[in-house]
Amino acid sequence: MGAAELLTALGGRGWSLAVAESLTGGAVCDELVAVPGASQVLRGGVVAYATAVKASVLGVDPTLLVARGAVDPDVALAMARGVRRLLEADVGVATTGVAGPEPQDGAEVGTVFVATVTPTQARVRRLRLDGDRAQIRAGAVEAALALARELAADPS
Repeated sequence: MGAAELLTALGGRGWSLAVAESLTGGAVCDELVAVPGASQVLRGGVVAYATAVKASVLGVDPTLLVARGAVDPDVALAMARGVRRLLEADVGVATTGVAGPEPQDGAEVGTVFVATVTPTQARVRRLRLDGDRAQIRAGAVEAALALARELAADPS
């Protein structure tokens, strides 16, 4: 339901969408393409699971990645900006975080950042999700779609 609402909101504004995913591994795009007519809005997605891919494909500053690690709010924003630019979309959405079972880059399991960048706004949200890998990943997908819906519905 959330994916359909997002696609409707973006389509109503004439906006296209691109997605950069790390811990969700393509699950955000999977939710979106399950909606009939998604191709009218969704340009595509990049699964940047490896930290090096965040830099080489999405253009995330390597010094930022070295200094803070991949699980960081500024990295999430840079991923969203990068996929937006790369796929020539109006809106970029990104996910990065730790699904477990071990901490990463000093971030505890369940630490997730989702980001959305539109033509007029950029926003990132930090989450602390509980559960196993599947539950954390599912929560990240839901949160990414929710944040994008909020910004798509914002008239500014």
